[in-house]
Amino acid sequence: MGRTSTAKEKLITSAIELIGNRSYNAVGVQELCDHSGVKKGSFYHFFPSKRDLTLEALDIMWSKFKEQMLDPIFHSDMPAFDKFTVLINKSYEYQADTKECTGCVTGCGIGNLALELSTQDEIIRQKIEQIFEEWSQYFEDVIVDAINEGGLSIDTDPRSTAQAVLAYMEGVSLMSKTFNDPTMISRLGEGISKICISKRKMALEDNM
Repeated sequence: MGRTSTAKEKLITSAIELIGNRSYNAVGVQELCDHSGVKKGSFYHFFPSKRDLTLEALDIMWSKFKEQMLDPIFHSDMPAFDKFTVLINKSYEYQADTKECTGCVTGCGIGNLALELSTQDEIIRQKIEQIFEEWSQYFEDVIVDAINEGGLSIDTDPRSTAQAVLAYMEGVSLMSKTFNDPTMISRLGEGISKICISKRKMALEDNM
């Protein structure tokens, strides 16, 4: 039983590493098996297709990201906007370490799959949509806290502001990957506060 469990975990780990560093279409089942040391027959015992493996890999990626990054920051008692700053700093540190180890900024693994597969695979697109909705909820809760703390106007739309912040962060991640420069995350990450400030300004202007 232990051997069976290990084989499945190895396949998921290989999918996260290979697909995350390259792309979904660039990595085949045989390469995933070779990388994980699992026979091809065992692959199809656990996963009917590469898509099914990718869906489980996405669940693991998201679970680890929440556990290691989002939950410690967004469930803490620090002021609302400080949470965004800490997230940006930790994202920079992660991508800087990745570049030092591999020579490349890999960007957001979930976002990379969204760019590649959203128009090709509806099931994977739906999975990523669910993840982004949950991710956005973390930000929405912070926006609500900022409103309650007086840092944002009570007319601020928490949902649209949270989605704007997530979209901006994914864009920064893409830019950092494109230029292979992790410092873009720390430099451009300051724009998150500007998004929130502009939302507040627009709300104030509407009330004038």
